[in-house]
Amino acid sequence: MLTYDLALGAGVGLNTGDILYQLVIFLVLLALLKKFALGPIMNMMKQREEHIANEITSSEERNKEALKLIEEQRELLKQARLEAQSLVENAKKLGEQQKEEIIQAAREESGRLKDGALKEIEQEKEQAVAALRAQVASLSVLIASKVIEKELNEQAQEKLINDYINEVGEGR
Repeated sequence: MLTYDLALGAGVGLNTGDILYQLVIFLVLLALLKKFALGPIMNMMKQREEHIANEITSSEERNKEALKLIEEQRELLKQARLEAQSLVENAKKLGEQQKEEIIQAAREESGRLKDGALKEIEQEKEQAVAALRAQVASLSVLIASKVIEKELNEQAQEKLINDYINEVGEGR
């Protein structure tokens, strides 16, 4: 059993030189990993993080700008609608005003034509009356001359006047 213990003992014994050597190698390896692998990886991770943060910030800014533009477009559309409504109302008012002006002008024109027609009728009436007076005067002279030419009795004179009055009535 002793040999067995020696074999066990040999396996159990600590070799501090090897442990210390492995520890130093591990620390050197750790330092090299930190310098050549972990540092660049951390720098890449930091750059990636900054890039993503910048993209998020940029995206949020673009989103805010898009919302602002949408709001401006809505406001412009609202103003355009109000202006269009105002233009339509003004056009209606202008149309009504022009309609009233046309009606008023037509009324004035018809009144002017009516007055002109009345004046023309009055002038023709005066001319007809003047012509009638002239005709009556000439007939009176004619009757007087015939009466002078003939000496008539009362009955013949009355018949002559009636004949001339009928003649004047037919001449119209």
